Amino acid sequence: MADISHKRTHSLGLKGAQAAANKMAEKLGEKFDLKGTWNGNTLNFARPGVAGILAISETEMTLDVTLGFMLKMMKGPIEQSVHEQLDKVLKDAAKPAPKLVAKSTAPAKAPVVKKRALKLTPKKK
Repeated sequence: MADISHKRTHSLGLKGAQAAANKMAEKLGEKFDLKGTWNGNTLNFARPGVAGILAISETEMTLDVTLGFMLKMMKGPIEQSVHEQLDKVLKDAAKPAPKLVAKSTAPAKAPVVKKRALKLTPKKK
């Protein structure tokens, strides 16, 4: 039975979910020294004392993590970090891509400067 189990719905589609899962795996891999491999739509990851799977579908992500005896004492901080990373990658993946603005290759036009006539009148003494 998993020590940490989490299920999330998303609207990223399968490719978007896989990209988000890869980003999450990368961040958690750096933090906890995890290594993972994809088997279809399931990411299997492990290191001494930790094993788990992250299964993705068109609309859901399911994460199950089993902790070894020593790491069960740190379940709270580990679970919090996993939830934060999952929230972050799903939020970032759901953001629309920035619109690209085509740059013109035409030379820039000089700004139009309006000229005003100045009337000079002599000072009265």
